[in-house]
Amino acid sequence: MLGYHVPDPDEAMLVSGARVKENAPFKVIIGRGKFVMPVLRKVRFLSLAMFEAEIKERCVTKQAIQLEVRAVIAFKVANDTVSIVNAAQRFLSEQEREMSVLTGRIFSGHLRSIVGSMTVEEIIRERQKLADEVLVASKVEMSNIGLWVDSFQIQSIDDGDLGYITALAAPHNAAVQRDAQIAQSEAAQRSADAEQQSLRKQAEYQRETSLLKAEYQRDVDKANAEASQAGPLAEARATQEVLDAQAEQARKQATLREQELVSEVIKPAEAEAERVRVLAKAEADRTRIQADAAASNNRIALDQLLIEQLPDIVRQASQGLAGANLTVLNGPDGVGEMINGMVGQGLTVFNSLQKALSPGEEKAADD
Repeated sequence: MLGYHVPDPDEAMLVSGARVKENAPFKVIIGRGKFVMPVLRKVRFLSLAMFEAEIKERCVTKQAIQLEVRAVIAFKVANDTVSIVNAAQRFLSEQEREMSVLTGRIFSGHLRSIVGSMTVEEIIRERQKLADEVLVASKVEMSNIGLWVDSFQIQSIDDGDLGYITALAAPHNAAVQRDAQIAQSEAAQRSADAEQQSLRKQAEYQRETSLLKAEYQRDVDKANAEASQAGPLAEARATQEVLDAQAEQARKQATLREQELVSEVIKPAEAEAERVRVLAKAEADRTRIQADAAASNNRIALDQLLIEQLPDIVRQASQGLAGANLTVLNGPDGVGEMINGMVGQGLTVFNSLQKALSPGEEKAADD
C-alpha cells in the first residue's frame, strides 16, 4: 500500500518530518507497520542486527614487555528508543563501517590501558580476567553511542620474537611432554600387559583344551575297557555276591546255634548251680541256728544250777567264819561290810565256775 511501511524484525523504522512527543528528532517504530504520508514524511531504517569488529593492538605490559593482542567484539544497536536515536544520529549514513571502526577504537584504548597494569604472567594466566575488565570499561562509552556489547573475546597474545611467553610455557610444555611420555609409556605397558594376558589366556585355553581332550580320551578308553570286560566282571561280581550271601547265611546260623546252646546247656546248668548253692546255704543256716539254740539252752541250765548252789556256797563260807575269832571294829557297819564281802566272794566263785564250765562258748564268742 502506498505510504504504508513495515520494518524487518531486525530493523528499526525511523520517521522524520512529523511532530514527536518524546522530545526525539524522529519517531522510532519497531515490530509494527505504520502509514507515512508521502513527501511530507521521510522514512529510514536502522539495522538492529549483530555486528563484529576485530582489533589487533600492540600493548606494553607492566614489565615493559611489548605484546600483540588480537580480539573480537560482538555488538549491536540496543533495542530501546534512546539507544536507537543515539546510534542513528551517528551511524545511519554508513552504519556497519562506522560502528565497527568506532567500536574497535574504544576497545583498543581500554585494552592498552588494562594490559599496562598487568604482568605477562597475569595476562597469560588470567586471560578471561583481562577480557572482563576491558568489557566493563568499554560498556559505558558503547552505551553512550547507543551500542550494546554481547561479548569480547581475546583470540591471541604474542610477544613476537622475544621468546618471553615461550620461556614461561617451557616448564608447562616440559610437564605436558613428560605427562604425554608417561601416558604413552603407560599405554604401551597396558598394551604389553594386555598382549601378555591374551597370550596367557590362549596358553591356558590350549592347556585346558588338551586336558579336556586327554580326559575325554581316558573316558573313551575306560568305557571301551569296561565294555570289553563287562562279561567277566559281571560274572565275578555275581560270584562275589553269592559268596557274600553264603557267608552272611553261615554267620546267621552260627549266631542262632550259639543262642540255642545258651538256652539248652548254659542256662539250665546255671539254674542247677544256683539251686544247689541256695540249698547249701539254707542247710548251713539251719545247722548254725540249731547250734546256737543248744548252746543257749546249756548255758541257761548251767546258770540255773549255779544260782541254786549259791546259797549253799555262802552258807559254807559263813560256817567257816563261825568258829573264827574275829574282831569287828566299827559295830553294825563293820558286820554289814563283812557280810557284803562274803556275798561278793560267793559271786566271784560263781563267775569262776561259770567260765570254767563254758569254755567252748567263750571261744566261739572270741571267734
